[in-house]
Amino acid sequence: MSAPLYQLKAEFFKTLGHPVRIRVLELLSRREHAVSEMLSEIGVEAAHLSQQLAVLRRANLVVPRREGSAVYYSLTNPQVAELLRVARTILSGVLMGQAELLADLKAAEPDTVPQRRRSAPQPGSTGWISG
Repeated sequence: MSAPLYQLKAEFFKTLGHPVRIRVLELLSRREHAVSEMLSEIGVEAAHLSQQLAVLRRANLVVPRREGSAVYYSLTNPQVAELLRVARTILSGVLMGQAELLADLKAAEPDTVPQRRRSAPQPGSTGWISG
């Protein structure tokens, strides 16, 4: 019996759930890259990049090609690049909404925010300045 589609989608998005893997896919969205190029672009240890490339290979998102001693990677499907573009668009919209919310909060009336204490509270008082 095969897994439901929503489970497969969840596994797919888990595969994408690592910053190094996303960065690798972004680089490969532009063109094929040698591992040595990716190392200098991403700035992680070779062993760490190798682990992340293995995850992407197992998920069938990237494919290696050997040329002499160099290993080059490319995307298995150009739609991965489109998925990353769509994610960027969605995130841009979310961040714009958050920026607008932050601006609204900053513009809110200052008397809606409790005042700070000026000195230690006296026994029996709440410590807030009234007035």
